[in-house]
Amino acid sequence: MAKIAREKFKTYGNVFDQFTLRNLFKLSSQGHFDELESPISIGKEANIFTAKREDDSRVIVKIYRLENCDFNRMYDYLKYDVRYTGLKSKRRDIIFAWAQREFRNLLKARQAGARVPLPITRLYNILVLEYLGDNGLIPAPAPKLKDKIPKDLQAFLDTVIATIQKMYRQGIVHGDLSEFNILNFNETPVIIDFSQGTTIESGNAHELLMRDIHNISRFFKKHGIATDETELIQWVMNEPTTKTTTTDKQRSRSNHNSGQSKIKGDQRINL
Repeated sequence: MAKIAREKFKTYGNVFDQFTLRNLFKLSSQGHFDELESPISIGKEANIFTAKREDDSRVIVKIYRLENCDFNRMYDYLKYDVRYTGLKSKRRDIIFAWAQREFRNLLKARQAGARVPLPITRLYNILVLEYLGDNGLIPAPAPKLKDKIPKDLQAFLDTVIATIQKMYRQGIVHGDLSEFNILNFNETPVIIDFSQGTTIESGNAHELLMRDIHNISRFFKKHGIATDETELIQWVMNEPTTKTTTTDKQRSRSNHNSGQSKIKGDQRINL
């Protein structure tokens, strides 16, 4: 068990409420981390930090702010999720459910074989997650897709679409997928930020899936990869389709050559 004095968290007294500070200390005392390090993201709803462990490894600590979260917006998403149909519209209950849902979604995505951060533990509004990045003296978390364009755009896109399908088969839709919520970790996509994820039985699941595909298609089209969103959605949902993504150069050669994309898994998209 980590021997951490409460004083280490007093510096965050102007950032977090006393309830959150007590639970940070509790998680630290349980050995999940020693103390918070650099903030990766400071937002209106959540703050994300790297945190050092006793063995010098790192974890990510994501803290939903109890006083600043837009719990009405959260409730608008949660009320469609069949797992939270009995949830009442109370601020703290909604925020705790929101954090719990992200944790549950990460577990479900990993069960599907998707590359996502390992969820380590959750306590109310605090999540402890796997750290991905350089673990040197100064932490350097893996960059987001928007900040580091893959060397092989086609292969990266194929893997993202295959991951969406794996999750769909497992009964989950991310719901907020874009270049902001995908890490480029050593040229491999890692999906993050699952708080808006929902089950495919939920009333808004198809709408969220279409939004995910649209956001991904928009980003890769900007970088020269053309997609057919309708056919990608059909492929993800295991409906008949033969079309895949093609680069501008590949399209110009499409009348002369044929083959298969680099998508990995038990099913491929035909060119």
